[in-house]
Amino acid sequence: MLRLGSLHLLRGANVAVKPMVLRSIQPANTAARPSMLSNLNCVRNFASKKPKVIKPVMQHTASPLGVSADGVAADGALKRKAAPSAFPSQQFKTYKPTTPGKRWLKRVPRDHLFKGKAVRNLTVAKRSTGGRNNHGRITIRHRGGGHKRRVRIIDWHRAETGVQEVMRLEHDPGRSAWIALLRHEETGSLSYIVAPHGVKAGDKVASYRNSDDAKVTPSTDGMDAITRTVSVEKGNCMPVKMIPVGTIIHNIGLRRNGPAIIARSAGTYAQLIQTGETGYAQVRLSSGEVRRVPVDVCATIGSVSNPDHQHEMLGKAGRSRWLGIRPTVRGVAQNATDHPHGGGRGKSKGNKDPRSPWGVLAKGGKTRKSPNPFVVKPRPRR
Repeated sequence: MLRLGSLHLLRGANVAVKPMVLRSIQPANTAARPSMLSNLNCVRNFASKKPKVIKPVMQHTASPLGVSADGVAADGALKRKAAPSAFPSQQFKTYKPTTPGKRWLKRVPRDHLFKGKAVRNLTVAKRSTGGRNNHGRITIRHRGGGHKRRVRIIDWHRAETGVQEVMRLEHDPGRSAWIALLRHEETGSLSYIVAPHGVKAGDKVASYRNSDDAKVTPSTDGMDAITRTVSVEKGNCMPVKMIPVGTIIHNIGLRRNGPAIIARSAGTYAQLIQTGETGYAQVRLSSGEVRRVPVDVCATIGSVSNPDHQHEMLGKAGRSRWLGIRPTVRGVAQNATDHPHGGGRGKSKGNKDPRSPWGVLAKGGKTRKSPNPFVVKPRPRR
């Protein structure tokens, strides 16, 4: 309405003003007064003008890491590109449902991992057995197929003393955690370890397993424990007797010169709750179990990388086949000769407690005949 009315007034103003410009002489002060045509043009422009949008002012919010959410450091400098680390994005990678298999696919981002191949000398060929033993009989069910793999040789002992530099992080098809390639600063030797959570390329890690501080015999006055100096940083390996109480550790051994056995999977860890110069130390595992280990065994500081592995979703059955996992048939769907839950009419398992095909109780049944003397407090059971 406003545009249409202003247009009619504008046409009438043109007709009325034209003869006035040709026949009359304007006064000297007409330049200061706005003409009717200019007023109508202002009305027309005001009616067609879009409302002015006020852009919000970006404020730099402080963060514990010294970098704000918009990518600017706390001191106003631009944030530098971070090196690839075992701290991937906390957001899972999902896909548009262009296929049924991608609809429920949810994976941990792997952009920070090395895209090339592993070091050839640190790998061996893996020969698939399909779950069969040397007689050709199936000893492990639901195994077979899968993609071709090479086993990465992991340094579970960390026997070489000295400082090592983290060259890169890689994906290991044989385990759920990331692995880190280390290069010794003095000898230049390469080795693989399970990457601790938060370790990135360029970091320095050390092993105190065979150092002079680890070989000191305990004295009566306890002065040797006071004078020892070690760096309790993530990725460093040292005997349990040199680790402060309350530290988060992983890759824990069970023998003095043995390899790492406990807490090696993705996201696992243990907490040291008691230690000393001799005897046994106590660690609390992520399951809640409290276990005794010798104080001379070695452990690595920190927790294992890729803690979000437990929340991944494969999305389809074919992805399990790529991993070498074959389908599982329910017991109630089998015959009575093949499973204790089989046979009968309908979906009945014959009023039996859940059990394996060989009759071993599957849910809540006790199978341990003698208690483990190294378990101080068993894990809570349902």
